[in-house]
Amino acid sequence: MGLELSKQGPAKADNQSLLHVQLQFINYLSRSFFVRNLVSKKRRRMLVDGYDLDMSYITDRVLAMSFPAEHMRAMYRNPLWQVKSVLDMRHEGHYKVYNLCTEQAYNPSHFHGRVERFPFDDNHVPPLQMMKDFCEDVDAWISSDPKNVAVIHCMAGKGRTGLMVSSYLVYNGLSAEEALQVYAQERTTNNEGVSIPSQRRYVGYWERVLSFPKGVHHGPPDVNLPEPCSRELRRVRLYDTVNIDSVFCVVSELQNIPGQRYCPHAEVSKSWCRQIEKGYQRANSPRYYYSFIERDEGKKPAREEPHLVVQMDTESSILYQKTCLDHYYEKPVQVTGDVRVIFYEKLIGGRLFYACFNTAFIRNSLLQFSVRDLDKVGKKGRSICGPAFSLELLFGPANANCLHSAPPDANDISDC
Repeated sequence: MGLELSKQGPAKADNQSLLHVQLQFINYLSRSFFVRNLVSKKRRRMLVDGYDLDMSYITDRVLAMSFPAEHMRAMYRNPLWQVKSVLDMRHEGHYKVYNLCTEQAYNPSHFHGRVERFPFDDNHVPPLQMMKDFCEDVDAWISSDPKNVAVIHCMAGKGRTGLMVSSYLVYNGLSAEEALQVYAQERTTNNEGVSIPSQRRYVGYWERVLSFPKGVHHGPPDVNLPEPCSRELRRVRLYDTVNIDSVFCVVSELQNIPGQRYCPHAEVSKSWCRQIEKGYQRANSPRYYYSFIERDEGKKPAREEPHLVVQMDTESSILYQKTCLDHYYEKPVQVTGDVRVIFYEKLIGGRLFYACFNTAFIRNSLLQFSVRDLDKVGKKGRSICGPAFSLELLFGPANANCLHSAPPDANDISDC
């Protein structure tokens, strides 16, 4: 027994010594500005009391930062103990931290228990309900004391953070474009804040569901979230593709899980989009329309009837002179709410690009995305896109709830 204890004693001491050396090494590296400046790229940093932190004041009441990290992550992210030191020094007792990460958390006790999580996936979008809950929580905290500030972060402190900070600025009266611009100016040195198109799209959605009461002291806006809207996805088409003869397409929805804020993606369908053969005609070919109202200047007719301008057979080879990859669902796929369509070069791996949207904001039947409207288009993704490339999603007719759930907007990514 004595021999056994005598063997463990030195081993335990050696472990403690090794741990002490490791902690000293991490602390030294965490004070090395080079590595952390390299990781933060064009995000603005703050030099406070000898600490160099990836942190920015967007307004005097809202801060954005990268993840407050411990252990090895502290070498290239904000060291948690330094963040805590700065916040306690500048806003003691008056700050609340909002963590948007799904991939990482920390003990709320580090920040005196004042931590809220609103998690959603990196480079993606949250459900509209989460945006509502977040803005109302931040507003309640900031409004409860004139000294209170909100500290918001994801992992890098840019995309997800920018989406939610911009949404809160819209909640306080800015337009979506103004909010995104303010965030870009205050958070980055190159004026490139929220760069994921779908994230910018959702800030636009958020603006459209808010209505502000009239008056000087109008208070917070009314939030009119659209009713759940189901649409039938009938066809996926990639117009003007090059250097490829098929892509794999996965359609998924954000799934609400009772009792938790995080909404994972649930797959709805998988399919191959393949080249359309020249001269091919489908018997039950879907059609869509461009239309407008004819009226004389100064006259308003008693009843306005749409005047048909163009009726296009979407399977007609004369319409599509470019190479197209296409999948037509013989049985339409029902999609509801927050939807993601992601494309892969092959069945496993090789992601090309994706797009996220909410079905309540599809005005008619055809949703179109250019290259600049797609997310994470890398070198391989761009290599398959011709000059006139467009991703087209064709839907069946909307039900009555969908038609009235969201106001029309001339800037929609859109349909006919």
